Amino acid sequence: MMVEAKLKAGVIFGDTENQEYVYMPGSEVGIAQPVCVYESAGNRADVDMQEALRLVRVRSLRPARHPMLGESSC
Repeated sequence: MMVEAKLKAGVIFGDTENQEYVYMPGSEVGIAQPVCVYESAGNRADVDMQEALRLVRVRSLRPARHPMLGESSC
């Protein structure tokens, strides 16, 4: 899946207006079952890849600039 490949490449998906973001920390690169991060309303939660993909899809998240982490790497 294209979104999964982009997450693994360091792309941050988000909605800057609603302050929602999904991304995979660099420390998870190369891990068989990587953990992603979902941020919303100032809260952070670890989610597995399947949940991250679901969130990107249902929240219609697009590559975005994170307020603290900056631009996506791709």
